[in-house]
Amino acid sequence: MVSLNDLKKIWLMASLEEPLLEKLRPLAQLRLFGEKAVLFEEGQEAETLYMLLTGKVLLELKASDTIMISLEAMKPGDPFGWSAIVPGSLYTANATCSEPCELITIPGKELRKIMDENHLLGYRIMEGISKILQTRLLTRTDQFLKTFQQLPDMAKLFHKE
Repeated sequence: MVSLNDLKKIWLMASLEEPLLEKLRPLAQLRLFGEKAVLFEEGQEAETLYMLLTGKVLLELKASDTIMISLEAMKPGDPFGWSAIVPGSLYTANATCSEPCELITIPGKELRKIMDENHLLGYRIMEGISKILQTRLLTRTDQFLKTFQQLPDMAKLFHKE
């Protein structure tokens, strides 16, 4: 069973009081993955919330048969695969271990059930998920604008004085 200390290493769980963490602990599994292990793929049914204890996981999109776009590098303490909390969702990227990883996994369906039963827990987890969404939205917007500015015609507009 995953320890309370391990759950507290994940920033999504760090602010939860011990009684709330105790409700999650029976669902949490500690899993080890090797380098290049594929955790999930874009378009796959989102069933599991992942939380990285050690190692590094890359979230990537396949732009073409020969091009992978790196969206984000997950570091220890990061949760990902949050789509598993939303019923009927699909993962929107590929998640691959870039080195050996130690992860905590929680099945989304069981997590949703506990969140429904304990509204404080549900609220606190969704509050954390909203922070993930906010950060990713700001990051993607910034990436889009920087890419957009690199287009020759657009660069002229952005650099006009």
